[in-house]
Amino acid sequence: VQLEESGGGLVQPGGSLRLSCTVSGNIQSIYSMGWYRQAAGKERELVADISRYGRINYADSVKGRFTISRDRGDHFVDLQMNTLKPEDTAVYSCNADLTLDGTSYFDYWGEGTQVTVAS
Repeated sequence: VQLEESGGGLVQPGGSLRLSCTVSGNIQSIYSMGWYRQAAGKERELVADISRYGRINYADSVKGRFTISRDRGDHFVDLQMNTLKPEDTAVYSCNADLTLDGTSYFDYWGEGTQVTVAS
């Protein structure tokens, strides 16, 4: 199983970025996909996730600014980040909760992509 992320970079405060993640492999089913972030010296935290039923969770700190979607299909998840703030600076990692055998679900992670918000 591989999770490939793209879209990180440097942006000024108030700017936008779009993160994309593609999961590949011999996968039976994906229950949910999401994005987590870890800032320097802090614990990893959930940014947003979305289940195959369309249930979405957002961290309070990003509500109204970030939008998560799986519009491109089950093996894709995107995170549109608007009105970015310096405190959004972190390594963003894609997560997928999936099963290879149709029975047991496990979390898989991408390597992470750096998002830096600075003027």
